[in-house]
Amino acid sequence: MLDAAAKALSQMFTPPFRTVLLKSIGLALVFIVLLALGLHRVIVYVTGAGEGFAEGVFGPNSQMPLLILAKLLTVAAALGVIVGSVFLMPAVTALVASFFADEIAAEVERVHYPGDPAGMPVPLARALIEGVKTALLAVAVYLVALPFLLLAGIGAVIFFFATAFLLGREYFELAAMRYHPSAEAKRLRRLHRGTVFLGGMFIAAFVSIPVVNLATPLFGVASCCICTKNSRARHCSTNAPALACANR
Repeated sequence: MLDAAAKALSQMFTPPFRTVLLKSIGLALVFIVLLALGLHRVIVYVTGAGEGFAEGVFGPNSQMPLLILAKLLTVAAALGVIVGSVFLMPAVTALVASFFADEIAAEVERVHYPGDPAGMPVPLARALIEGVKTALLAVAVYLVALPFLLLAGIGAVIFFFATAFLLGREYFELAAMRYHPSAEAKRLRRLHRGTVFLGGMFIAAFVSIPVVNLATPLFGVASCCICTKNSRARHCSTNAPALACANR
C-alpha cells in the first residue's frame, strides 16, 4: 500500500494528471459552493422562522433581543457552513471521483503497466450511482459524528475511521470495476476488506488536509488502481489470493 501511495503521489503533477486535476478541482469547487449555499439558505430560513415564532410567544417587546440573537445565529450559521464544507469534503470528492475515475485509471495503466491489457471503462451511470451512494453515506456519517466533536475529539476519530471505510470502499470498487463486473468487484472488496480499509486510511488522511484534499479523487483512484494491479501481479507469481487477478 505504501508503494501504491508513493507512486500515486509521484504521478499527481505530471502533465496528463494536471489536466484532470484542474477539472476535478473545478467540479469540486462547484459542488462545495452549491452545498454551502444550500446549507446557508436552510439555516437562514430556520433562523427567521424561529425568530417569528419566538416573537409571537414572547410579545413585541422581545423584538430587539430576538433580532440580536437572530444576527448572532446567522453569523454562527455562516461559520458552521464553512466548517461543514470542510467536513463534507469526503462526500464531495467521492462524487467528483465518479466523473474522472476512468481517465485517471487509464493514465495510471499507461505509465506503470504499459504491457498489461487496459481495463474496461466503467459506465458513467454506474460510477455516478456509486459516487452518490458514498456521498450520501458520508453526509450521514458527518451528521452522526457532529455531536461527538465536542467530546474530546471522539467525533473526529469516528469521522476519520468512517471516512476511511467509505472512501476505501468507493475508490477500490471504481478501480476494480475496470477489470470485473460490479458484483465481483464488491465481492473482492469484502474479501480483502483489511487491505481496502488500510488504503482508505491513506485516502482519509489525504482528504483531511485543507486545499490539498481537492486532489483526493486523483490520489484515491490512482493509489487503488496501483494497489489492485500490484496485488494481481503477486497472485500471478505466488498463486495466492489477491485483489484483482480474475481478469486473466
